[in-house]
Amino acid sequence: MAARRQAISRIGRLLGIAIMLAVAAACGGSTATSTQSAGASAAQAPSFTSIPSCACTAGASAAATVPASGAASAPAGATATATAGAPATIRAGQSGTVVAWGENGSGQATVPAGLSGVVAVAAGDEFSLALKSDGTIVAWGANDIGETQVPAGATKVKAISAGSTFAIALKADGTVIGWGDNTYGQTTPPSSLKNVVEISAAGVHALALVSDGTVVAWGADDNGQTDVPAGLKNVAHVSAGYDFSLALLKDGTVVAWGDKNPTDAGTGVTRVPAGLSGVTAISAGYYHSLAVKSDGTVVGWGAGDVGQITTPADLKATVVAAGGNVSVAITSNGTVAAWGGNESGQATVPSGLSHVIAIDAGGSHVLAVVASGS
Repeated sequence: MAARRQAISRIGRLLGIAIMLAVAAACGGSTATSTQSAGASAAQAPSFTSIPSCACTAGASAAATVPASGAASAPAGATATATAGAPATIRAGQSGTVVAWGENGSGQATVPAGLSGVVAVAAGDEFSLALKSDGTIVAWGANDIGETQVPAGATKVKAISAGSTFAIALKADGTVIGWGDNTYGQTTPPSSLKNVVEISAAGVHALALVSDGTVVAWGADDNGQTDVPAGLKNVAHVSAGYDFSLALLKDGTVVAWGDKNPTDAGTGVTRVPAGLSGVTAISAGYYHSLAVKSDGTVVGWGAGDVGQITTPADLKATVVAAGGNVSVAITSNGTVAAWGGNESGQATVPSGLSHVIAIDAGGSHVLAVVASGS
């Protein structure tokens, strides 16, 4: 798959040929990073006042028919989710079961039996995380570098986010913990970091939004992805992409930084469209970005080789999630729309999916939380 081969190549530049070959062997010859989206954290859908029954099953992978255009559209009554990079915060009274679809080579789309009470999900390269209403985390999928070995101290958690092969969690006391690959210090937040209100991980770096509206970044910085612009303040949300970062300001505008590799200049992930304003949600993918405006329209920029920034006509969304080469959105009526790469079925929304309260897109798979009782 093109997106995953690109990710392997870029990880190879970072980690060296020996590590790249080891990862490739462990993953059956292919690997990729997560943002949101490459490991981005998931956001939640609006509360539903009425939850009719649906045919969804936790962990189901039943797919809807993909239109001839190659982009998958959600069936009527579908719902779901999130910005890769928006916080996976606990929302009172909202929890449910998990549905996953797309690539499953490492079991990342095989939801643990009996998993319930989930309030948020985070999709990494080839692993998955679920945050439960009791503040604990469940992980499954690849574990080559400890990415699914949740530490004992991961309790009283209120947000999660997954990078390529690492994860971070925001605790109720405003501190951040991490686990998995730490080659570039991506699981080791600055010791002085506190009062964090939002987190986002992707590739091999992480972002934290502090309560004063400033941003702290750590991990790899080969493309300037952790070089937070001087004077950046009044930030409302953050989202980490593969080798770049986004910040949504309180005035509805977007700031981007990173992606300094000359070979990637054509993707334009840090070139925010001129005049973009009125933004309410953002999501950074591997090589593309998405923004939701106050009128529900979605704007995409960066790589668009498989249609990942070509928003479906008449789409009105509340939140978005950008993955490896796929984009997903919760629509204004609580359904899910997906478009872009579909080589592993990641853009084929399961038939009958509805009343989803959280979602996240990883390397080539998608996770969604279906509200209890639906």
